[in-house]
Amino acid sequence: MKIAIIGAGNMGGALARGLAKGTIIPTADIYVANPSTAKLEALKEELPDINITTDNCEAAASADMVVLAVKPWKVEGVLGEIRPHLDYSRQSVASMVGGLGLAQLTEWLDRGDGVVPATYLIIPNTAIATISSMTFIASARSTEVQDCVLLDIFGELGEAMLVEEGQIAAGTSLASCGIAYALRYVRAAMEGGVELGFRADDAKRIVMQTLRGAVDVLAANDTHPEAEIDRVTTPGGLTIKGLNAMEAAGFSHSVIEGLRASTKR
Repeated sequence: MKIAIIGAGNMGGALARGLAKGTIIPTADIYVANPSTAKLEALKEELPDINITTDNCEAAASADMVVLAVKPWKVEGVLGEIRPHLDYSRQSVASMVGGLGLAQLTEWLDRGDGVVPATYLIIPNTAIATISSMTFIASARSTEVQDCVLLDIFGELGEAMLVEEGQIAAGTSLASCGIAYALRYVRAAMEGGVELGFRADDAKRIVMQTLRGAVDVLAANDTHPEAEIDRVTTPGGLTIKGLNAMEAAGFSHSVIEGLRASTKR
């Protein structure tokens, strides 16, 4: 399967790098198009076998799947440009553009005859570059085989989940915005660590490993977080004092409110 990525910005570049680290799509079958050459040349230097071009139509015509990774206001123009060069009988089109729905994509892909290709919304996060993404996929007019192939591809780049389009906003909040929320916790914990006497780099190392440990424990035991919290929370102990202080400051409420806020457009 050949994939063309239109756009070499943060998400387009991250997708290209992630795919190249996987085993399903050979790097030589990845095509990246971008109007300026600097980002393309950086990709080529890092991944010599990748195909780069400033011609969107050239990239799109070469692929089985075309992935849009451009700014929202550029999507209609890009689709108008590449639409005549697409073969809807064999190609599918995916968008990584936040806030763009399947109905709008369908409208822009329609050549006037009502025939449109299998269409996807693909919402990863920036950890896709390190094959650690949480990716949500919504589809229209696709087959089960096509869906399974896409789940395999993005599942190799972290975790992938096929969802209804209506769940995309919530998934974006939890996973895409969630990267920033998790990093903000890391920053806050680092600052606390410095106040407690650690150097900043050491505090970061400690917090990162602690988060890895928490994730690994949940994955290994398949338990609810509260069950694991109970294991380290002894009556009258330090952990419960810290948890209660955080809750008094609005920790859980702030997280939930942040998630709610990031689903509003």
